[in-house]
Amino acid sequence: MNYIDELAGDIYRESGPNPQPLGWYEDRILYRIYAVLALAKGESVTNEDVHNAWAAWACEDNGTHPSLIPFDDLEMRVRRLDEPYTMAIRRVAAQRAADIQ
Repeated sequence: MNYIDELAGDIYRESGPNPQPLGWYEDRILYRIYAVLALAKGESVTNEDVHNAWAAWACEDNGTHPSLIPFDDLEMRVRRLDEPYTMAIRRVAAQRAADIQ
């Protein structure tokens, strides 16, 4: 397994017992994007970053999802949906940093 998929898998598992309805295989590209966020932003990743990553991934389907709008235009309840993934990315990035030291 390569380092991106390892990191993506860690984020997937850290996201909770049922992080996405489709599961790891179907969502692996999304979690790979989250892995890039972990590498690029680490513990400073934001909900907006996670939303933007999700939006890029969601464009592959048909690009018409109602949440494919800028983060600041989302209703607060929709913004909060990104929180578990933001926290998972932060935890995995923190653990990775601790392992390197």
